[in-house]
Amino acid sequence: MHTERMLQVESRKAENLGATLGRLFKYFKPYLLALILAVAFLGLGTWAQVTAPELIGQAVDCYISPAIMDRTEGSQMAQMMQKFGIENASQTNCWYDPDIPATAGTEDFLAGLGKLVLVIVGLYVIVAITTGLMFYAMTWAGQHVIRNLRVDIFNRIHSLSLSYYTKHDAGDIMSRLTNDTSTIQQVIGMGVVQVFSSIILLVWIVWKMFTLNWAYALVSVAVLPLMGIATWWLSAQARKAFRVTRQEIGNVNAELQENIAAVREVQAFSRENVNIEAFEVSNAANRDANIKAVSYTSALAPVLEALGYVAIAIVVTVGGLLLLRGRAIGGTLVSLGLIVTFLGYAQRFNQPVRQIAILWTNLQSAIAGSERIFNFLDEETDVVEKPNAMEMPPIKGEVEFDHVWAEYNPGEPVLRDVSLHADPGETVALVGPTGAGKTTIISLIPRFYDVSQGAVCIDGIDVRDVTLASLRGQIGIVLQDTFLFNDTVMNNIRFGRPDASDEEVVAAAKLAHAHDFIERLPQGYDTMLGERGSGLSQGQRQLLAIARAVLADPRILILDEATSSVDTRTERQIQAALEKLMAGRTTFVVAHRLSTIRNADQVLVLKEGQIIERGTHDSLLAQKGFYYDLYMSQFRGAELMEEATAVGAPAGRT
Repeated sequence: MHTERMLQVESRKAENLGATLGRLFKYFKPYLLALILAVAFLGLGTWAQVTAPELIGQAVDCYISPAIMDRTEGSQMAQMMQKFGIENASQTNCWYDPDIPATAGTEDFLAGLGKLVLVIVGLYVIVAITTGLMFYAMTWAGQHVIRNLRVDIFNRIHSLSLSYYTKHDAGDIMSRLTNDTSTIQQVIGMGVVQVFSSIILLVWIVWKMFTLNWAYALVSVAVLPLMGIATWWLSAQARKAFRVTRQEIGNVNAELQENIAAVREVQAFSRENVNIEAFEVSNAANRDANIKAVSYTSALAPVLEALGYVAIAIVVTVGGLLLLRGRAIGGTLVSLGLIVTFLGYAQRFNQPVRQIAILWTNLQSAIAGSERIFNFLDEETDVVEKPNAMEMPPIKGEVEFDHVWAEYNPGEPVLRDVSLHADPGETVALVGPTGAGKTTIISLIPRFYDVSQGAVCIDGIDVRDVTLASLRGQIGIVLQDTFLFNDTVMNNIRFGRPDASDEEVVAAAKLAHAHDFIERLPQGYDTMLGERGSGLSQGQRQLLAIARAVLADPRILILDEATSSVDTRTERQIQAALEKLMAGRTTFVVAHRLSTIRNADQVLVLKEGQIIERGTHDSLLAQKGFYYDLYMSQFRGAELMEEATAVGAPAGRT
C-alpha cells in the first residue's frame, strides 16, 4: 500500500513552481511596507558586507605595504614590492584616502590604518543592526501571512460540500492546516530573507569583482556554473522527495486521527495489535520518505563547500603566480591588496552560494506544503451558489421533490425519479431498508448535495436559486450521531442561535427534557463538555441536540433517528416535546421506531432509491405490501414492547 501511494505521488504531474511561489508571495501584498523596510535594510547591510573586503584590501595596499616599504627602504622586500607594483596600487586604489602625501611616513600610514579599521568595524556593526531589523520585519510579515493562510484553509473547510469529506481523510486535511503551514512558517520568515539576502550579496560581490578586474573576476567565478548545476539538480530531486514526505505525514495524521476517534471500537474488537502494525507501516513510509529527501539536501552542502574551496584555491594560485612574476591581468598589475580583496570576495560569495543552496533545499519542503495547501484551496465544491442567488424568504414549509435523481458517484444513482409533496406543517416519515435513500432525501432539502436531475423546491423556490446561509438558517436538523463541541452546555445548546438569551436556552432545555440532568452537572449550564460531549451518555447528548433544535426554532425540521439512542420512557418525553416543536412546522422523520411513524401525515416507503409505497400508517398496513412486511418483521416487536411498558407489564406480555 505504501509503495502504491509513493508511486501515485511521484507520478503526479510536476507542480508549477513559479505559480506556487507567485501565489504564496501574493499573501505578502497587504504587508508591502514591511517588505520595503526589509529590502532597505537588506540593501544597506549588503552594501556594508561588500564594501568591507575592499577596504581590507586597501588597508594592505594603501597603509600596510607602504609602511613596510618606509621601514625597509632599499631592502630586498621593498625592492620586490616596488617591482610588483605595490606603490602604484597605493596611489590608484585608495578611494578612502586618495590624497596620501608622497612624503608620508610610517606614523602617517599607521594613523590612516587606524581610521580605516574603525570604518571597517563600523560597517560590520551596520551589518549586524540591519540584519536584525530585516529579520524582524520579515518575521512580522511572515507570521501574518501564515495566519491568513490558516484562515483561508479554515474557511475552505466550511465551504466545501459534504461529498469532499466522504472521499478524503480528516487527518490529512488537518495536516494541511497544521503541519504544512508550520513547514512554511519555519522558513518564510528567516529562510526567504536569507535567500534574497544571499542572492543580492552574491550579485553585488560578482559586480564588484568585475569592476575591480574583469579578467581576474572571470577566473575567480569559474566554479559558479558547476555550483549552479549542482544546486539545480539536487534541489529538483529534493523537491520531489519533499512532496512525498508531505503526503506521507498526511497519511500518518489521518491514521492517527481515525484511531483516536475509534479507540473504543478498537479496544472492543481487540484490534490494538493489528492497528499498531498498520500504523508502523505508515510511520515507516514517512521515515523512508524523509530519509530520501534529506539524502539530497545533505549532499548539496559538502558539494558546494568543496567547489568553494576550489574557487579560493584558484584565486590564491592565479593571483600569487601573477604577483610573483609581475604580470598584469585585465590591463591591471596584480597587487597584494587586490589578491586579499578577491580572496575575501571569494570566501564571501562561497558563503551565500552555500546558504542559497541549503536554504533552497529547505524551501522545497515549504514549497511542497504550499502546493498541498493551494491544491486544497482550489478544490471545487459540488454545491455552488449562483452568482445572483437571492435570499430565501421566510419559509412557510411547502416542500416538493420533482422527479429527483441523485448520485454520489457518477453513473451510480442513489435516488431514481423521486417525487413527493409536503404541505406546510405536515410530518413525513421515511422508512425502508438500509441504503434505500432515506438520508439522501433529507440531505437534499438543506442542499448538502445537489440533485443530478429534477429539482427540490421549498415554497415553490428551487433551493439552488437561494443562498445557502438563508436556506439552512431556517432548517433544523437532529441527527442520530450527535456532535457536541468542547464548550459549555449553554453554548452547545446556543450553537444554532448565538444571540439567544440564557433564559431562552433554559426554556429550550426544559422543552427537550434536558434541564433536569443539566442541573445535576457540576457547574450546571456552565459545565465544560469534553470533545464530542465526553462524560455524557448517548441519550443525554441526544437530548442536548434536540434542545439545540428547539432553540433554533426552524420552519422545517429534519429528524434522522433523533430518538434512537434513548430509552423508551425518555423517548415518550422527547416525543411529547417534539410534537410541540413540530406543530406548524414541516417535519421529515427518518426512524426505525414505530412511535415516530404512527402519527405521520405521510409515510414514504423507499427501496433501492425509489418510493414504492406512500400513505398513512394505517392505510399502508391495510395494503399488506412491502410496508406491511417491514412492519411485521421490524416494528411489531417494538410495538408490543411499548404497549407492555405503557401498562407496566413485563416485556413481551400484553
